[in-house]
Amino acid sequence: MPTTTPSASSVTASAAQSLFSSLSSGSGVDTASLVASLVQAQFAAKTGALTQKSTDITAQISATSTLMSTVSQFASALKGLATGGTLQSQPVSSNSSILTASALSGAKLAGLSTSVTVSQLATGQATRTTTAVATRTSALGTGTLTLTLGTATYNSDKTAMTGFAAGSGTPVTIDIAAGATSLDGIAAAINAKKASVTASVVTDADGSAYLSLKGATGAAQAFNLEATDDPSGNLAQLNVGVGATGTALTAGAQNARLSVDGVAVERASNTISDLVAGVKLQLTGTSNSAVALTSSTPTDALKSSISDFVDTYNEVLKTLTEQLDPQTGPLRGDAAAQTLLRSLRALTTKPVLSNVAAGTPTTLGEIGVKTNRNGTLSVDDATVTRALANSPDAVEAMFAFSTTSTDGLTAALNSVSLGASSTLYGLGASAKRYNEQASAVAKAQDSIATQSDAMTTRLTQQFASMNSKVAAYKSTQSFLKNQIDAWNKSN
Repeated sequence: MPTTTPSASSVTASAAQSLFSSLSSGSGVDTASLVASLVQAQFAAKTGALTQKSTDITAQISATSTLMSTVSQFASALKGLATGGTLQSQPVSSNSSILTASALSGAKLAGLSTSVTVSQLATGQATRTTTAVATRTSALGTGTLTLTLGTATYNSDKTAMTGFAAGSGTPVTIDIAAGATSLDGIAAAINAKKASVTASVVTDADGSAYLSLKGATGAAQAFNLEATDDPSGNLAQLNVGVGATGTALTAGAQNARLSVDGVAVERASNTISDLVAGVKLQLTGTSNSAVALTSSTPTDALKSSISDFVDTYNEVLKTLTEQLDPQTGPLRGDAAAQTLLRSLRALTTKPVLSNVAAGTPTTLGEIGVKTNRNGTLSVDDATVTRALANSPDAVEAMFAFSTTSTDGLTAALNSVSLGASSTLYGLGASAKRYNEQASAVAKAQDSIATQSDAMTTRLTQQFASMNSKVAAYKSTQSFLKNQIDAWNKSN
């Protein structure tokens, strides 16, 4: 049961009765109880009103926070779904042993039809030393190696470099210091430069060690390694380049060669994202025949997403209507909450696609999301199926996410969420206002507490003085009564 605040009149009557009872009984006044009752009576109405107001404001603050969080989570969940790739048409390769394909974020691949022929894969230059070192930790000597990147020509089987042209980059100096002159130390020194050439040490069964070097893919990533400071004469066996005798090429640097719809192109990598719009290609083999790239629409995923959107929308609507209930809703008079409700209801009728061909669905209602009489949404399966069959790219675009476009349901819901959280006109502003009101109520309650303390002190002093006087009067009364009794006995 809720605690009711006693009325001022009832508290005053109780206090007076206590005073009369105390005086008539001669036991003295219960000052503490009487003062507390009178003070409570004085401020009962104000205290009760402020308590109720504080309760209402607390409910309003909680409600605004709940709504902003709910709408924000709704928008974030839809964005996560849109960016996850499951609702996006995916490219399909007719021969995955030659190339595979994946969709780039935000790509529109409906109707994709491209032909790709791969005649050469991109490779990186690779070399190894031809003479083994006793162990991987055997010291070779101090000195300096200079690594230069550029383009190279090779013999027919790419086992030797026949020419090298340095690129525009600055040659990399690799110092081989004392204590790190083994193959392990040299490999570590090369790798520490992070110059697109990686080094590793390979050992055979008897522990003999070889240095292996690999460059990045692409014709411009060939490399030349030269011992430019070699006091011991042992570092020269690591030289890589024209005329090098201590190392052998195992692969040459070259670009990938392919044709896209009959246009011949080259790329330095086997991972290519700038040839087919919205598609990342991964080259895995070569073939004289073309590979067909088409697209596949995620029909089942889109159907599921439409249903999930409707379910989530209805949950959000339920929370919002509870907060706006005209009888019990803490936000029943909040304009920002009313605006949020109107914005949500407009999602099914507001166009979320622009610049589309005539007859293309642009609203949720047109793809099968119906608004019921009570404001909730439901799914018309037949309309959804028809929309996915006739306009799959439009349905996909509605659920797509883009950082540069205002099209799509994600952008529309994100706009609703931002509006709801606005501290200028949305629920953010309401929350700010309610918090200011809560602060004002708290100050008023503090003021009443101060006034109550002052009144308690004043009444306590007054009743203490009265108690003293009453006690004196009773003492005199007792003395006079005793005297009169004594006189009467003497007579």
